[in-house]
Amino acid sequence: MRLLSTLFLVFTLAGCQSAYYATMEQVGIHKRDIMADRVEAASEAQQEASEQFTSALEALSTLTNFDGGELESMYNTINDQYEDSEKAVENVRERIKGIEDVSDALFAEWQEELSLYSSTKLRRESERKLKATEQSYKLMLSAMNKAESKMTPVLDTLRDNALYLKHNLNAAAIGALKGEFSGLEQDINRAIKDMQLAIAESDRFLSTLKN
Repeated sequence: MRLLSTLFLVFTLAGCQSAYYATMEQVGIHKRDIMADRVEAASEAQQEASEQFTSALEALSTLTNFDGGELESMYNTINDQYEDSEKAVENVRERIKGIEDVSDALFAEWQEELSLYSSTKLRRESERKLKATEQSYKLMLSAMNKAESKMTPVLDTLRDNALYLKHNLNAAAIGALKGEFSGLEQDINRAIKDMQLAIAESDRFLSTLKN
């Protein structure tokens, strides 16, 4: 499925979303397939962000228990954790945007094609499935956006800690950051919890989409 991501990037840069979907259709890859691929990629991105936040928390825990050594090295570690966390969050945001884009195209196409049925029974069944899929999608997207919103406070605190340590490489700085640790730990735990809930909603949506 990495080919899908590569092609998506190419067509996004060219501003040709409709052309991208048309090209995929020609090789047998439909919007439903692209949607499933992007939802799975978003779940993976959220899991990676959860792991990265945990890693950052562990690094800060080590810092607050600092009892001597090279502070410059500790700063580099904390700054690296912040930058890695920032990249992980941006990846989640990009994945969510990709899902929103294909959902608009998928649901619009599905709605339009309802008028093509000659069988009333099949049209009603397809319409029922469309409504169920849209409802599941809304729940999933809401969960994803809620989790994403919890990431911002974490990034802000990680950035603040890295900046403070950069300009205060001394034992007093470590003491000051200890007071920030408890709040950051709570923020990270809340973000991870919401990301796991979003992943669960993604699994439910994929089940609805595929069945």
